[in-house]
Amino acid sequence: MSNTKAHILVVDDDKRLLDLLKRFLEQSGFRVTGASDTEQANAYMVGVHFDLLVIDIMMPGRTGIEWLIEIRKTTSIPAIFLTALGETEQRIDGLAAGADDYLPKPFEPRELVLRISRILDRSMTEPSGHIGIVFGGFAFNLESKKLSHDDVLVHLTTSEQDLLSCFANNPNKTLSREKLIELLEGRMQGRSIDVAIARLRTKIEKDPKQPYFLSTIRNLGWKLQIDKVIG
Repeated sequence: MSNTKAHILVVDDDKRLLDLLKRFLEQSGFRVTGASDTEQANAYMVGVHFDLLVIDIMMPGRTGIEWLIEIRKTTSIPAIFLTALGETEQRIDGLAAGADDYLPKPFEPRELVLRISRILDRSMTEPSGHIGIVFGGFAFNLESKKLSHDDVLVHLTTSEQDLLSCFANNPNKTLSREKLIELLEGRMQGRSIDVAIARLRTKIEKDPKQPYFLSTIRNLGWKLQIDKVIG
């Protein structure tokens, strides 16, 4: 499937911005449905398959973060948050809720298209079987950035994919926070790394509080215990 055939659900209570985004994304080749609140979004999702969600954080009633936490119980559709709030805590809350990316307002619509395309490239590309890693019952493909457990796909956000790629490229090596920031080219900083590691542990560890695979090496960083490298 081409990215430009993807169906995107935009959820924003600002009608002017919603209409603008809908028009711009359609001109960029996407199929787009607009919802003015989370209730309307839920109604659409009952009968329609969407490939990606673009969600405003601050809306009347349930916030975008509250809504994503709710739907993450039943769906792994990639999601991007839009927010007028630039505080670090708000961004971290969004990533912790399961968002793949966020974009602060005001923003250039072309940047949103680029971010959407980047996420869809990952979520719609089938694994090619090229180099990857195996640990426990998990397999991670470095090219497609897809993780599977006993051949069942495990949803990863973009930040989780990036983080797991760092460890997969450095098997059984301890990576410091500074090294991860360097490898991630600044895409994650400070507590964002801790949040991504915590979320990744919930997906690969039997007990995230006592991790076996992704362990903390005191005063040094983190290490992913890998069984073998495949390629």
